[in-house]
This record gives sequence, structure tokens and C-alpha cells, in this order.
Amino acid sequence: MTEIEKLEAGLEYCYDDPEVVARKENAIIHCKNYNAIDDTDYEAQYAYLQKMLGSVGKDVWIGKTFNCDNGKKIFIGNNFTGNYNLTILDIREVYIGDNVMIGPNTLITTVNHPLTPMGRRKHIGIAKPVHIGNDVWIGGNVTILPGITIGNNVVVAAGAVVTKDIPDNCLVGGVPAKKIKDIENDIEG
Repeated sequence: MTEIEKLEAGLEYCYDDPEVVARKENAIIHCKNYNAIDDTDYEAQYAYLQKMLGSVGKDVWIGKTFNCDNGKKIFIGNNFTGNYNLTILDIREVYIGDNVMIGPNTLITTVNHPLTPMGRRKHIGIAKPVHIGNDVWIGGNVTILPGITIGNNVVVAAGAVVTKDIPDNCLVGGVPAKKIKDIENDIEG
């Protein structure tokens, strides 16, 4: 298997493989171009996101500075706000539902590395997709780790580090993030 095939299969892969590096370099160029668009030219920003990302719903805005590892592995629903300094390390897929808000300085990462020094010296990565449901508010300075699923109608408090899946209809916070309380879903009939 090639390193890209290993990556796509969820296996360990070498992150400095030329094909893997080429994806990242392409994303660096796209991020630079996106971040150079006039801050108030929302139409041009939206059009570029449609070109750059895997899919983009209606009413999507991402503030500057935006960074990602691929772009084509990010799938965003309708009515999305990604505030300033959003970083999405989309080595694997990141699915974001409808009506999601993400606060500034947030990191969503799909990639991890070995705990052993030899594994790190070999430049090994392993990636797992991230899923974010509908009607989610992620506060500022949040970190979401690889393989996480966040349910619908969830609030992640500012500064949280999400290390485990989060069920529907709750508020979580802390390091690591833990359920604080259930929250009402006032849109279900």
C-alpha cells in the first residue's frame, strides 16, 4: 500500500511521504489565497471555500486566519460560522452539520502520532475522522481530538479539550471535557 492508501484506510502512515506532503502543500497555498481575500468580500470568500473544501452548505463564513491540512476532507453544512484563527487538520474527514458556530482559536484535529520515540522518529501519523452534529456551539480556544463524534444540540465551553464522544443535548467543559448538564432542545416538536 502507498502511504496515502494507508492514511485513507486508517492505518499508520509516514507523514513526510511526498504524496502526503503534496496534499499539505496544496492546502497551504489554498489557505494563503483564502486568507488574502478582502475581509469584507464575503461573496469571494464563500466562492473560494466552495473551491477549496470538500463541500460547503449555504450561509458559511470562516474568519481569518483559517488553516487546514487538506481542505477537501472538510464537509460543512448550512449556516456555519467559523470564527477567527480556526485550524482544521483534516488529514481525514471532518463532517460539520447545520447551524454550527465555532469560536476563535479553535483546533479540530484528525491526526495523532505514536507515544514512542521510535514511532515519532519514523514520522508516523494515524488519522481518524471527526463528526460534529447539528446545532452545536463550540466556544473559543477549544481542542477537538481525532476520532471524536459530537452529537446534536451540544455546547462545548470555551477552553475545553474534547477527548471523548459527546452525546446529544448537553453542555460539556473542562480539560478533559466532561458533561456539565443536559440542555433543552427547544426546536424538536
